[in-house]
Amino acid sequence: MEEEKVILVNSNDEPIGLMPKMEAHEKAVLHRAFSVFVVNSKNELMLQQRALQKYHSPGLWTNTCCSHQREGEGNIEAGLRRLEEEMGFETPLEYLFNFIYKAPFDNGLTEHELDHVMLGRYEGVPTINPDEVALWKWMDIEQINIDLKENSASYTVWFAIIFDRFYNHLKLNS
Repeated sequence: MEEEKVILVNSNDEPIGLMPKMEAHEKAVLHRAFSVFVVNSKNELMLQQRALQKYHSPGLWTNTCCSHQREGEGNIEAGLRRLEEEMGFETPLEYLFNFIYKAPFDNGLTEHELDHVMLGRYEGVPTINPDEVALWKWMDIEQINIDLKENSASYTVWFAIIFDRFYNHLKLNS
């Protein structure tokens, strides 16, 4: 099976090529990605704990799902695909914003992504894919904001970066 490729982009999100995902993370090359945040009517965010066999950040808590767009795939389309693959449900997604971040990991890999952040609303129970997700939970958004400061080692590096922007976006647009 051929390794998944990521879409390399410039800082304007214009595609400039494709590269195998692992190579892009080894070389810290800027590529397109997305992050999905699913909330419920109680102002809680659905978090997932990454599966323990993941090649980086295993067992850490993070947003509902995230991944990389495939060639020719739109942001919302990619978010819907991955939400179904990881969490086992569908819900409409709203595009919020994008930004660039760079986060190195202890294993020598680096996330250097132009991340497209999307929001969904859902009240149900997911059917998690155990290859991707160990556990899931709803957590109050205000409590996450506090817990990230007190227990940052329990969360993925990118979640702390993205959540801060997501939280501020919610505050500015509420």
